[in-house]
Amino acid sequence: MSSIMTNASAMTALQSLSATNKALEQTQARISTGYRVAEASDNAAYWSIATTMRSDNQANSVVQDALGLGAGKVDTAYTAMNSALDVVDKIKQKVLLAKASGTEERAKIQSEIDTYVAQLRDSIGGASYAGSNLLQTSSASGQPTQVSIISAYNRDSGGAVSTTTIDIAFANIRLIDSAADPLATPPVAGTGILDTTAGNVSGVSILNIDLTDLSGVTGADEAAKFDNLLTDIEKALGKMTNAAAELGAAKARIDMQKDFVSKLMDSIDKGVGQLVDADMNKESTRLQALQVQQQLGIQSLSIANTNSQNILSLFKG
Repeated sequence: MSSIMTNASAMTALQSLSATNKALEQTQARISTGYRVAEASDNAAYWSIATTMRSDNQANSVVQDALGLGAGKVDTAYTAMNSALDVVDKIKQKVLLAKASGTEERAKIQSEIDTYVAQLRDSIGGASYAGSNLLQTSSASGQPTQVSIISAYNRDSGGAVSTTTIDIAFANIRLIDSAADPLATPPVAGTGILDTTAGNVSGVSILNIDLTDLSGVTGADEAAKFDNLLTDIEKALGKMTNAAAELGAAKARIDMQKDFVSKLMDSIDKGVGQLVDADMNKESTRLQALQVQQQLGIQSLSIANTNSQNILSLFKG
């Protein structure tokens, strides 16, 4: 039946063209943004998962920055610790040499030891990174007792968040106690490996060795005094070796964790991409097909619109 009131063919063609235009707009949006799921209305579940995982990856980026900062602190302390080990070992050699030397030679040797002690203080005091010095810390009450480096950000299925840290106790690596004050009344003794007198059989710290005046050194005779000094230096070297090992272990763990977090971030990015990224090969092919369908739809609508005009020919004489 032909009707001038209702053009069913034109209505069908228009609906088909509208659907094609909508699909074409969607495909063009995917090509322009690169996303198959760019917003929640595209796919609520995938968009929600992708948004959460992107947020987690931002947190992992902060963790990676924290690990980088921590690595700088530990590397600086590790380098300074190894340098201090070499200097203390040289002090040990000079003390041993002084034991076999006369009074005049000891004065010259003491001058060298003073130079080494000054070098120790300078290198340890300068081992600061981002305002933090792990080798010269305070033992005073209320002061930090360890350095904590954030190593991981964890979120469980219930949304509870936890973080893990790499901790290094200052007491294990402290060389000089910044809370020590030998000029105070009474003097405040240090707790560092180099400035402490606690547990020293000689009764003096390594930083206060004076071979020209052994009166303050414990020992039954001169030989015993030297032996006690050498014993304390050996103890300090042992503690410094352990401290260097702890810093080295922390350094290795930080490096491994940095590598893991980097790979984890790449994996999350890849997983998110599989959920929401557009397949450009597929979309380009679809675009060409929809463009052809659009052209055909326009042509079909044009033909349907001419049907009403053809009815006029029925009334021509």
